[in-house]
Amino acid sequence: MGVDKSETRVRQMFAEIATNYDRMNHLLSMNVDRYWRWRTVRIVPPTGDAPILDVCTGTGDLALAYYKAAKGKTKIMGTDFCVEMLEIGEAKKKKAGINGQVEFQEADTQALPFEDDTFQIVSVAFGLRNVTNTETGLKEMTRVCQPGGKVAVLEFSMPGWQPFKGIYSWYFKNILPRIGQMLASNKEEAYKYLPESVGEFPHGEALAEKMRAAGLKDVFFRPMTFGVATLYVGTK
Repeated sequence: MGVDKSETRVRQMFAEIATNYDRMNHLLSMNVDRYWRWRTVRIVPPTGDAPILDVCTGTGDLALAYYKAAKGKTKIMGTDFCVEMLEIGEAKKKKAGINGQVEFQEADTQALPFEDDTFQIVSVAFGLRNVTNTETGLKEMTRVCQPGGKVAVLEFSMPGWQPFKGIYSWYFKNILPRIGQMLASNKEEAYKYLPESVGEFPHGEALAEKMRAAGLKDVFFRPMTFGVATLYVGTK
């Protein structure tokens, strides 16, 4: 039986861990998650003034990274179906003194409330594996992307070379969930869900093929930090 990725379960789980989400992510990744987003914005940079969309935005870290990269020249939209996460993103936005250039909106990635061909970049960081239907999510991301625009997927993956693969896999499955549980006190066992969802989610060529099937071309992927995370990029 696969991991339960129903909308209700995932939304409830992230609502419960929202207040500790950023602190836990930075701690558990030893702050490397900041570097992964930094790299994403540089590999898939803003060009021109068309808006940018970050789906499954959570607390808005990648959306805010794109705001900095765009230097106020374009609007950044961040969507998520967990309101509690978006509220933290709004607080970050206000703390940074950002007004109209970044907007957060409640929305399901499987049914985005935007017109076709709207955004120059449609990104997602560590959220696509939480979408109930991966193919539907990718098709929606592609639909709202402009022709010639980029779809960027930053996601956890499993390292491929030994002995690091074995050591990391043991840490990921045994140690990380316990640390996360102690910090989160989350009854839905969110950090048990993390390794389960990563383990089941396609990575490498398997995910690249799903992106092609969604209508993207010139798809490539770049592993980061020994393959712990991977950035996938496709052009509409």
